[in-house]
Amino acid sequence: AASDVYKRQAKKKDGTEDIKLLPECNLPLTGVGVVDLIITDLGVMEVTENGLKLLETAPGVTVDEIQSKTHAKLDVSAVK
Repeated sequence: AASDVYKRQAKKKDGTEDIKLLPECNLPLTGVGVVDLIITDLGVMEVTENGLKLLETAPGVTVDEIQSKTHAKLDVSAVK
């Protein structure tokens, strides 16, 4: 099966936070359930039926930091 990946930066060019990993989309949807993996400058997350599963943190980024910047349900069992 093919995977769809969403890649983005968690910070804007001016250095301010740009949190977009939310519990549900607040914009018009163009596709539902098409993303399997999210890669950001904070870490790598798998999209599951139960929310997001943190697979890896970026160098120098803590699990607590990712949890505080991700408003969606986040399973951290794979990295603790």
